[in-house]
Amino acid sequence: MNEENLSKEQRILRVLRKVLANIVKDATPAPGQPHPLKESTIYDIRDLFGLISEREAELADLSKPDRNEKPVFTDEPKKSNVIKMHPSGTNKPGDK
Repeated sequence: MNEENLSKEQRILRVLRKVLANIVKDATPAPGQPHPLKESTIYDIRDLFGLISEREAELADLSKPDRNEKPVFTDEPKKSNVIKMHPSGTNKPGDK
């Protein structure tokens, strides 16, 4: 797969997730009201969200193999300090 296909598939998955979430929001009844969807439909929707997530993770692994990296912020204090070491001079061993 090339970069163009990956980004197009990622866009499709993102839109699919948003539309499905909006359907769930619109179909969610007020408290105390019966749910308009069958129990099997609710499980199918959950499965679909799971499949979308799995595919998004696969695509992320393909594009960025080490996707567990943390973001680096410019104002974050550095965890290590670089110490410059200068040669002690041109003295050879045994010279004073």
